[in-house]
Amino acid sequence: MKKRQLILLFIHTALISLSITGCTEAERVSYNISKDADNFNQVRQLTVINCIQGDVLFQMTGKMSITADTNDNQLEVIVEDEYGNYKKHFIGLSDNVTYVVEDVTSDKAEKYKYELNFNPNMWIPVKPAVID
Repeated sequence: MKKRQLILLFIHTALISLSITGCTEAERVSYNISKDADNFNQVRQLTVINCIQGDVLFQMTGKMSITADTNDNQLEVIVEDEYGNYKKHFIGLSDNVTYVVEDVTSDKAEKYKYELNFNPNMWIPVKPAVID
């Protein structure tokens, strides 16, 4: 009788632990994609947007690891160059600045190349005047 109770207890414990620790396929896929991107195996495009005027402040495309630091209200972006060196960039966020990260992985991407594009109208809002 004790052997049967022990087996039932084991089965009951196993079923409870499986139901508690089970995860969905979407959670596994999300974890795997994030881990792959943080290991510089995915090409991402980061776009920072001024929400008041709808302007793109800049875009950064390449293999990068992105961490949102809520304490400092900034993004920390790490990229790896072709020489195996890492570079860290900080992007300050505010109430009117947001960002979008897209997975743009393709077979034609170079492993160590990244690109950073600024919107010049956001940096030099003055229009030159020509005086004759």
